[in-house]
Amino acid sequence: GVQQCVKLPPAAGAAASGSTSAAAAAAASPADMRVSYELRGLLEGEAAADPLQQFKAWFKAAVESKVCEEPNAMAVASCSSSGQPSLRHVLLKGYDERGFVFYTNYSSRKGQELAAGGSAALAFWWEGLQRQVRVEGPVERVPEAESKAYFDSRPRSSRIGAWVSLQSQVVAGGRQEIEDRQQQLEAEYADASVAVPKPEHWGGFLVRPTAVEFWQGRPSRLHDRLRYSRASTDSSEWRLERLYP
Repeated sequence: GVQQCVKLPPAAGAAASGSTSAAAAAAASPADMRVSYELRGLLEGEAAADPLQQFKAWFKAAVESKVCEEPNAMAVASCSSSGQPSLRHVLLKGYDERGFVFYTNYSSRKGQELAAGGSAALAFWWEGLQRQVRVEGPVERVPEAESKAYFDSRPRSSRIGAWVSLQSQVVAGGRQEIEDRQQQLEAEYADASVAVPKPEHWGGFLVRPTAVEFWQGRPSRLHDRLRYSRASTDSSEWRLERLYP
């Protein structure tokens, strides 16, 4: 079976005992950490004709193999008007023939940058399978009804949390300010029979892919990289190419 994590070799000079001392951990050098990827390969003949179908197969494998607690975690990259990139991890909340959906605060840094720039990049990393997936394409808000339907399905505490957080803004009053806002809003919505409304500043983004790359680790750093690309989101014609690792 697939192991949940890939074990790194001990750093040079580390103690041979079963426990790693704090001194040994501090001495560990990233340059000495390496893993040989030998689980499997990825050939063109094995790839689906459509990248969303290929993603569905790989995502299913990641979920069933229990490679991590949240296989739907992904990095989302955006860029400011001055060209400064920013990156963070969020949770994928849906994918279909349109593309990939996640939810956030539209007033946050990523929300504003995605709205202004109009493009996004995503990256999934499934260590236990020695796989990653990269997605690029234009981004847009999902329909309001879709955002509301997902918001209403969330735990009540998370719905209140969407009102509590002024995401990306500076918190002048420390952690206590956040907890005070939480208590205030929990009191406001103490009646469980009263629905917590979706904030106007909260909702989903849809990334419509124009390029999707599937990466499978291989020995000697000669990894398999298959990239699907298309001219525009209106096209259903995908081109499959192998890239040098």
